[in-house]
Amino acid sequence: MATPSGSASRSGATPGAGPDSGPERITAIPLRHPVRNVIAVIIVLIVLTFLWDAAFNRPAYDWPAVGKYIFDVRVSQAALVTLQLTVLAMVGAIVLGTLLAVMRLSPNPVLKSVAWVYLWIFRGTPVYVQLVFWGLLATIYKTISVGIPFTQVFTEFTTQDAINVFWLAVIGLALNEAAYMAEIVRAGMLSVDPGQSEASTALGMSWSQTMRRIIIPQSMRVIIPPTGNEVISMLKTTSLVTAVPLSTDLYTRTRDISAETFNPIPLLIVASIWYLFFTSLLMIGQYFLERRFARGTRHVDLGGAHQGDAMVVETPVTGTIAAPPDGPRRRPHDEGTTS
Repeated sequence: MATPSGSASRSGATPGAGPDSGPERITAIPLRHPVRNVIAVIIVLIVLTFLWDAAFNRPAYDWPAVGKYIFDVRVSQAALVTLQLTVLAMVGAIVLGTLLAVMRLSPNPVLKSVAWVYLWIFRGTPVYVQLVFWGLLATIYKTISVGIPFTQVFTEFTTQDAINVFWLAVIGLALNEAAYMAEIVRAGMLSVDPGQSEASTALGMSWSQTMRRIIIPQSMRVIIPPTGNEVISMLKTTSLVTAVPLSTDLYTRTRDISAETFNPIPLLIVASIWYLFFTSLLMIGQYFLERRFARGTRHVDLGGAHQGDAMVVETPVTGTIAAPPDGPRRRPHDEGTTS
C-alpha cells in the first residue's frame, strides 16, 4: 500500500530500513485539536458560570421550594396520570396507525381514500383544537344510543356519564397521534425489499405469515427510532389536555399549585424535572429496544482472501435467503464438462 506524502515523519517510521528487514513498525501519533479543546473549555466554563449563578445569585428559582414540592403527593400523582396518558394514547395510536398504514398500502381505493382523508384531517388541524372539540363532545352529542339505526334503540345513556374527561383526553391524543404513526409504519413497510415478500410467497407463506415473519421484523428497525421520538413528544403533548378539560396532569397540577403560592418558577422547575425523568427512562428503553431488533442484521464477507480486501455488507437475517459468500460451487464431475 502506498504511503501518503509526509506520513512517514508523523508515523514515526524508521528511515533507511532494508528490503529484507520485514515491514516497518508504524507508531501512530494522534492528531492534535487545539481549537476544539479551547472551545470545549469555554463551553464548560459558561455552563459552570450559569450553574453557579443560578444556585447562589438568583433567589427567584427558590431551590428550597423546589425541594419541598418535587415529591409532593399532588405532584407525584399528577406525574403518574401523565405517564398513564402517554402509555394509553401511544398504544391506541400504534394500533390505529398500523391499521391506517395497511389501508393506505391496500389496492382497495375505498380503504386508501378513507385513510388519506383521516390523515388529512388530523394532521391538518392543531392538536389543541382537536382536544377542545373532544371536550365539547357532551355538548355536541348529548346522548349515546345503542341499537339499530333509525329503528329500535336498545339502551341510551348520556355522553358525560359514559366517557369521563380522562378517557376523552386519551382518545383525543391517540387519534391525533395515529395519523403520524400511520406514516411511520408505512415508511417502515416500504423500506423492506419487495423481493422478500415475493420470496416468502414462493415458499408458500400466507399474507399473515409474510407480515409476521418477514415484513414487520425487518421494518421494525426503521419504525422504532421515530416511534421512540413520538413517545417522548406525546409525553410533552399531554400538557395540552387542559383543553379537554383535564386538570390532573403534571403541568396543570403544578400550575394550580403555583397559583396558590404565587411562586410559579419553582413549580415550573419541578414539572421540568419530572418530564426529564420520564424522558430519560423512555430513551433508555428505546436504546435497548433498538439493540434487540438490531440483532436481525449481520455482516457478510463477500470474498477476498485478505481481510483488507474483503467487501463487508450489512444484511437482514430474519426471513431472508442469501447466496453463499463464495458463490456457486462446482461439483468435481462438472470440471470436465464446462467449456
